[in-house]
Amino acid sequence: MNRRGISALSLAIGLAFSAGAMAQNMSKEQYKSGKDGIAADYKTDKAACAAFAGNAKDICMAEAGGREKVAKAELEAGYKPSVDASYKVRIARAEAAYSVAKEKCDDASGNVKDVCIQEAKAVSVAAKADAKAQRKTSDANAAAVATSNKASNLAGEKGAAARKDAAADKRDADYAVAKEKCDAFAGDAKSSCMSDAKARYGKS
Repeated sequence: MNRRGISALSLAIGLAFSAGAMAQNMSKEQYKSGKDGIAADYKTDKAACAAFAGNAKDICMAEAGGREKVAKAELEAGYKPSVDASYKVRIARAEAAYSVAKEKCDDASGNVKDVCIQEAKAVSVAAKADAKAQRKTSDANAAAVATSNKASNLAGEKGAAARKDAAADKRDADYAVAKEKCDAFAGDAKSSCMSDAKARYGKS
């Protein structure tokens, strides 16, 4: 089996498995029902494999096992969504595809079989590398958002403090002007003027 064939197989299996992905934020009852459904489907798939013999049966069993493994990973990701859960789904798909491809390679022999297995392994490694890269990217994006939010909050706090300081400076300046105006008066008139100025600008 050449790499193009394995890639196509991997893609086909990935699409088939992803089509059965569970909706996110499911209830505990839906989760339990999903587990029961996966177990029932696997039992049915295994029974169907009994109709085959030799490597055809091995391939059938690998496909059944792969579907079960991916379905379980997708169920967990649907029940408790997270970057790590999504990563595990992609890894499960890669491993399922590799398992099936490797069994198909048993139809060949000698160097042809060796090449087939290496190509299957290469596709699996690439898929897992992509999954790891996706997880790291998601983690980095989440960290960047957290940092950005923290920076934004800090900037907001500094801005508020700066505005408060500016307002205080303005009050002080306005109070100084009012005091100067009060100097134009004398006696009770000046005292009354100063009391009004202090009350207006929050001075004791």
